[in-house]
Amino acid sequence: MLLIVGLGNPGREYERTRHNVGWMAVDVIHARHRFGPWKKRFQAETADGMLGGEKALLMKPLTYMNESGRAVGEAARFLKIEPKDIVVIHDELDLPPGKTRIKTGGGGAGHNGIRSLTGHLGPDYRRLRVGIGHPGHRELVHSWVLHDFAKADTEWLVPLLDAIADNAEMLAAGNDAGFATRVHLATNPPAEPRAGKPPKASPGPDAPAPQAAVPKPEPRPSPAEEKGGPFARLKRLF
Repeated sequence: MLLIVGLGNPGREYERTRHNVGWMAVDVIHARHRFGPWKKRFQAETADGMLGGEKALLMKPLTYMNESGRAVGEAARFLKIEPKDIVVIHDELDLPPGKTRIKTGGGGAGHNGIRSLTGHLGPDYRRLRVGIGHPGHRELVHSWVLHDFAKADTEWLVPLLDAIADNAEMLAAGNDAGFATRVHLATNPPAEPRAGKPPKASPGPDAPAPQAAVPKPEPRPSPAEEKGGPFARLKRLF
């Protein structure tokens, strides 16, 4: 069984905050893959379903961000889920908005939810980091993560959440590298080549030799243009 955890805080006041991007991602996966109804257990909201033929459990801890490990640890122990089968989706200050990284293990980088999870699970679970950007100064971080996404953020946030949900089956298959590539391509499509002139055909062996171009004489300005000065002559150039 795969356990996908979205980190966040419970309560309507936190629904649209940057810190709750993990919850948002899990909600989109839930809707896209027709999981069962949300139920309260393991100190969390959970929903059962299937991803790519594999059983999966979605989880939104209700213990608040700083105690996320309590809920996830309880579920992992009861269901006997190994850390390698746990994917945690969370916000990441050190990534630009809309960028993602997925890895197994590592430190907490100051994220209290990750610190709590590591305390209950050890470090070897999988982490899908979703970039929310940094406010620039350390003293602004608390307000930044607990502030709602700006309206302009929906331009990158909605496509990103869709891409995560669309490719969630690859997480169930353990193909994290393929998942990362698919999400990157979905949110950063290659630029289309610029339309240009078609290449000139090479001359055949019987083509006549090119002749030197005869320069055309420069047209003389009219008397009115001469009287108009330099601005009148510049106008002819455009």
